[in-house]
Amino acid sequence: MLVELVPVGDTVATVLAQNPEPPANQGEEFGKASPVALVVILCLAVATIALIVSMTRRIRRLPQSFDEPDKDAEKEPEQQG
Repeated sequence: MLVELVPVGDTVATVLAQNPEPPANQGEEFGKASPVALVVILCLAVATIALIVSMTRRIRRLPQSFDEPDKDAEKEPEQQG
């Protein structure tokens, strides 16, 4: 790809533009997802769904309240007479 730089003066320079090479420890495949990533994401999704279903079942089994019933309120008042 040729790039022409035109300064304000009379001279014109033509420069060959190149894509910079990646660093030595990063190839052209660096940063791209692989099929292994899809498998990992699907496994995480299945595990999340299993946990949600399990916790929903456990929550349904819980009592409405953990307060102990008041023993005095349950007894019938004694009649005096």
